Amino acid sequence: MPPTQHLLEFLLASYLIIVVPGPSVLFAVARAIAWGRWIAVLTVVGNALGMLVLAALMAFGFGPLLERYDLLYAAVQWAGGAYLVWLGIDALRHRKEHAEQMVDQGPVAPARAASVRQGFVVGVLNPKAVVFFAAVFPQFVDRQAGNVSLQLMVLGALFAALAVLSDGSWALVAGTARAWLSGDAKRLISMRTVGGIVMIGLGLVILVTAPRP
Repeated sequence: MPPTQHLLEFLLASYLIIVVPGPSVLFAVARAIAWGRWIAVLTVVGNALGMLVLAALMAFGFGPLLERYDLLYAAVQWAGGAYLVWLGIDALRHRKEHAEQMVDQGPVAPARAASVRQGFVVGVLNPKAVVFFAAVFPQFVDRQAGNVSLQLMVLGALFAALAVLSDGSWALVAGTARAWLSGDAKRLISMRTVGGIVMIGLGLVILVTAPRP
């Protein structure tokens, strides 16, 4: 298990990353606007299961390397900070396009099982999630405690659980207010703008606090 202090820091950082209107939130909101709350919630569950699989692959494939090499441990933290900054800038640059894509989800709602399956495919094949897990999770691991792979897996499971709770809440709220959200594109653009700014800020914090190789 990661140290208690690292766990608390990780939960706070994860909540800030998950709760802001980033890619996973926009995915849930788009489904809610198009087809309602429960399709969106089922999609969120599938997406979280996909992220959990990615976390396991990262933990047991990448964890032993982080435990062994100091330079790699520092490098991935720098990469994680830079990646979050890039995500934020990209969100600001394309916020209008993203708002349009959220409304245009197609005329036919998928079945419930298909919603979970589609969410899982999106989660497990998301290259951004792979980079994020590999670059950000290691800074919350205590290498002196040993068993880095297990620590990373615990963090991945916590992240997936938080994602279900947070993204599911977004889905329920967006499903309830679907007419209000889809009635004015500026509201969706504002969501993407806030998400971009928060991701840039978190990325800069990681860059400032990351160890120097």
